[in-house]
Amino acid sequence: MGDEFYSTIKLITGEEIFALVSTDEHDGEPILILQNPVIMKIITHSAGQFIKVKPWMELSNDDIYIIRLDKVITMTEVKDKEIIFFYDRYLKEDQEVPMDSDGKVQLTDTMGYVSSVEEARKTLENLYNLKDTKES
Repeated sequence: MGDEFYSTIKLITGEEIFALVSTDEHDGEPILILQNPVIMKIITHSAGQFIKVKPWMELSNDDIYIIRLDKVITMTEVKDKEIIFFYDRYLKEDQEVPMDSDGKVQLTDTMGYVSSVEEARKTLENLYNLKDTKES
């Protein structure tokens, strides 16, 4: 297998995917080995631009895919650290979500909490006490 590199690939189907890619020879024909391919879209909103990341194959549990070069229109190596950061963050967040055997998200003790009740009470008391001292 060849060296791994981040790449954007335009397929003959019109899809544009981003993945960690390596190349290999299969029966004398080069193939691309894609790790965790995703689709990235830039969304422009009044609040700014955002990057939406979603899996290329949404109903599959596989992480590695093989594509023959005759299915590729073009590809380019990506060295933009910001795009690679979004990709890596997406993969990390995707792995951190606990799932049960039915594919449903399992709730944890920390989901949805910004702090504990005790921490929140202390913070609010401190803010209230600061307000009292300023008014005096």
